Amino acid sequence: MTQKDSKETVLVVDDSEGTREVIRRNLEGAGYQVLGAPGVPEAIATMKQSPVDLVITDLKMPRVSGMDLVRHVRENYPNTEVMMITGYATVTSAVEAVKVGADEYLSKPFTDGELLGAVRRSLAKLRVRRAGRESGDAVKAPHGLAGESEAMQRVFRAISKAATTVATVLVTGESGTGKELVARAIHYSSVRSTSPFVPVNCGGIPEGLLESELFGYMKGAFTGAAETRAGFFQTAEGGTIFLDEIGETSQSMQVKLLRVLQDKEVCMVGDTRARNVDVRIIAATNKDLLARIKKGAFREDLFFRINVITIAVPPLRERGEDVLLLARRFAQRFAREYEKPTPEFTDRTLEAIRCYSWPGNVRELENLMQRLAVMQEESRIDVSDLPSHMRFAVKQSPDLTRSLAEVEAEYIRNVLSSVGGNKSRAAEVLGIDRKTLRKKLDAVSKPRAE
Repeated sequence: MTQKDSKETVLVVDDSEGTREVIRRNLEGAGYQVLGAPGVPEAIATMKQSPVDLVITDLKMPRVSGMDLVRHVRENYPNTEVMMITGYATVTSAVEAVKVGADEYLSKPFTDGELLGAVRRSLAKLRVRRAGRESGDAVKAPHGLAGESEAMQRVFRAISKAATTVATVLVTGESGTGKELVARAIHYSSVRSTSPFVPVNCGGIPEGLLESELFGYMKGAFTGAAETRAGFFQTAEGGTIFLDEIGETSQSMQVKLLRVLQDKEVCMVGDTRARNVDVRIIAATNKDLLARIKKGAFREDLFFRINVITIAVPPLRERGEDVLLLARRFAQRFAREYEKPTPEFTDRTLEAIRCYSWPGNVRELENLMQRLAVMQEESRIDVSDLPSHMRFAVKQSPDLTRSLAEVEAEYIRNVLSSVGGNKSRAAEVLGIDRKTLRKKLDAVSKPRAE
């Protein structure tokens, strides 16, 4: 056993004290540091307090199952391995355990050799992954982006690949996740970086003006067209045009965009001839385009044209410790901008920032840091300085015993609070229509029957 192995920490989660004790003696004898927890809530609390290299969890436990713990570890602790043990072994449970992220699966009773072999295999995988990151496998954040989570590392690798091609890119993700920053990173990492990057918010331009804005118009083409004017596509010649909210375009505009993608030509409003354009198209949407295709709101042929390369930008709640990294960066930036001392966050404040669900994503975090920089007189930020809906995020451990309806109700209230009670904006963030939101709000407000 090497010195490195002796420092590795294993958390054993089992409602049987006898099982925990047997595993503890075996692993401590092999040189590992061993922690114990009788259930999932206690395990989550332990992991918040102490770094853990490997979690060994029983499958069937009171209140919350080991499968839920595997999911929690995989979503929140990418540098921790997970091993499942059970006395109720079935092919189905083994397959499910592997699907949700368990690295090893042992059936009770197991021998000391089987246990130590599985532990060593799991920790060997962890050491290889960590060594790969330390040797340069981690991708440096490109232009304007920041993040160290595995979710963002995948985005950075996709940006790097997309920048080497001229293929059309579709960037997907919730509002506020930074889709335009991804598009800019692709452009400024490509051979087109010295040419224009032209962002267009398709949902922010009235339908009657979108065609003339995109393709330009000839003098006299319509009332008020006093001169010939180039459109965004001509302005982006040699560079990149970023079509944000492409899912908001009408069917007639989708036909015109399809023609541009197919023929590399645009026709100005009022003109009879098409003009060649050399423009790379990057599109973005916070909508489910496949669902819109089924409803007849988006053309399938256009979808396949823009969906050559897809980059899915994760929501902030799925980026782990990136939220603290971004909070500090935004705080430093606004402190410099307003010529104030860089704020210090208390531990409880950091916990609130980490636990909050961030329905508005990075944009909401940035706005909060700016508000604190403007409004705070003291450089020390405590949890009491945060908005009320964020202060409720401070808790010892996630309550995994609540019903889905309770979790949904709390999330809806938090989203509404984060957008100032604007129901249209809340419905957009939640990915539902206003009618569905009203029904859910009615359900939330109804008193429970005694």
